[in-house]
Amino acid sequence: MNLDLDLCREIVGLHPYPLLFATISGAHLYGFPSSDSDYDLRGVHLLPLRELLSLAPPRDTVESEGVFRGVEIDLVTHDAAKFIRLMLKRNGYVLEQLLSPLVVQSSPEHAELRELAARCITRHHAHHYLGFAATQRRLFLKEEPPRVKPLLYVYRVLLTGIHLMRTGKVEANLVHLDAEFRLPYIADLVSRKLGGAEQQTIATADLELHGREYVRLVAQLEDESRRSSLPDEPQCRDELDALLIRLRLHGHEFGR
Repeated sequence: MNLDLDLCREIVGLHPYPLLFATISGAHLYGFPSSDSDYDLRGVHLLPLRELLSLAPPRDTVESEGVFRGVEIDLVTHDAAKFIRLMLKRNGYVLEQLLSPLVVQSSPEHAELRELAARCITRHHAHHYLGFAATQRRLFLKEEPPRVKPLLYVYRVLLTGIHLMRTGKVEANLVHLDAEFRLPYIADLVSRKLGGAEQQTIATADLELHGREYVRLVAQLEDESRRSSLPDEPQCRDELDALLIRLRLHGHEFGR
């Protein structure tokens, strides 16, 4: 994986607020970046008390994008309170960002959040992955000709969800997941995406196979959710609340 981490750190360094962490998400995290894939940077920022007390709405989400040294970079961060609230919902996406092994910037608070993440996972996170898969499936079928990229996203989220229901662990990398599931078509799809560009397409003759597999994996994820031993509610609300209060009270010291 050819990642320019120095460039990522340079971009993150321009952020207007202190960051608890910044990681890389998207195709690079999922294990199938093409030669022209953009960089999806995600993270958590800490708003100063002055802005939280102001009449003006706080910037609980900061988004920026641009092309730097020929690379398209998309940076999105949430304020700590918004991110923690998302952790306590059925949102697998933020957990993937938090637990991404592709770390651009970290902190002790990042480590605390990572330790608490496992206790945020519930059986109901299956709904996040089922919904995301359905969205990507619609996108895949809408395009003419259909592309490899949204199809890979369909398989990635379904296998991530099944693995999560079975193990309670977040695994967002499709290549790693396929080592467990061993689906005969994944390696070829990933290879085409890695060796080509964002516009790689799927042959019409293969659509029936992928349609059957989508139905099968959706049913498997629903079944794994019903049988999962994961709890119905997050188990770390108090600890996350205490961490947020500590960050607010001592936010002026953060990053020193």
